[in-house]
Amino acid sequence: MSDTQDIDSNNAREKITSFMRKNFPQIQMHGGESDIMEVDLDEGYVHIVLSGACSGCGISPMTTQMIRQRMFKEFEFVNDIDIDIGFDSIHNVTESSKNENQSDNDVDGDTKSNIQAPF
Repeated sequence: MSDTQDIDSNNAREKITSFMRKNFPQIQMHGGESDIMEVDLDEGYVHIVLSGACSGCGISPMTTQMIRQRMFKEFEFVNDIDIDIGFDSIHNVTESSKNENQSDNDVDGDTKSNIQAPF
C-alpha cells in the first residue's frame, strides 16, 4: 500500500474491516465476529477483538497468526497488532505481534514455517 500519507484513522479502520471480511470470511461463517477496537496511525498500532464462536475455538491461535502475517504484508502503516479472543485477553505485545520488516520470516522471526491455517 503506497498511500500511507493520505490515510486517516477512519479510512484505516474501513480498510482493515474490509481486509478482515475479504481474507477471513470463515470467522463470520463459523459464528464468530471481528471488531476493530483501535487504530493508532502514529504508533502503527491495531487492536482487534475476535468474539462469539472464536472464544474457545481450537484454531483461534492459527487464525490470529494468519491475521498478523497477512496484515503486516498488506498494510505498511501497521507495526504492532494486539488480538483479543473473547473474554480471554491475549495481548501479544511481543516479537510475534510486531512487524520488524520481516521479509521471508514468519512472525516469530524464524524462517518461514510450514504451518498453514485451514483457510
